[in-house]
Amino acid sequence: MAAILSVSGSPSATSRTARLLRHLDDRLRDQGHDVVSLEVRTLPPEALIGADFRHPAVVEATALFDRVDGVVIGTPVYKAAYSGLLKSLLDLLPQYALAGKTVLPLATGGSTAHVLAIDYALRPVLSSMGAAHIVQGWFTLDKDITAGEDGAVTVAPGAAEALSQVTDQFSAALGGRTSVLAPTG
Repeated sequence: MAAILSVSGSPSATSRTARLLRHLDDRLRDQGHDVVSLEVRTLPPEALIGADFRHPAVVEATALFDRVDGVVIGTPVYKAAYSGLLKSLLDLLPQYALAGKTVLPLATGGSTAHVLAIDYALRPVLSSMGAAHIVQGWFTLDKDITAGEDGAVTVAPGAAEALSQVTDQFSAALGGRTSVLAPTG
């Protein structure tokens, strides 16, 4: 199957965005894909803010993008846009880092007022980076994502169904099997 990079653009160590992505990573693995995760917040701040293209961590992150067939980009929405942390990483990648790749954009936030951030803020950047195909993304409300004490993630039923659909569309676009699994939740 396909190699997938799952990128969390959240600055928070207890991020709902990152937890949701890891939850979806499991679904993609169950569909036969090889998934590698990247938490942008773990990259050195001095490299991101100082635009150090040659920093070993930035070189390694860039290489991850080179090696995959698909990319899942997850971000919290702040002030109607994707996170500045994610922007810092995207700015350090080569102009066409997403050339030939299938991309699934996902966002989380506290209000449906930010639901269009994927289409009006994130999608144009992903497109400008040469993404071959940007599948339908999804915005999930923070209140619909719950993490248990054991770290297990539960997604509210309506959101879980929608996330399953967009994840399966992404998998299908990469040549994965999708119909053998029950919805996540």
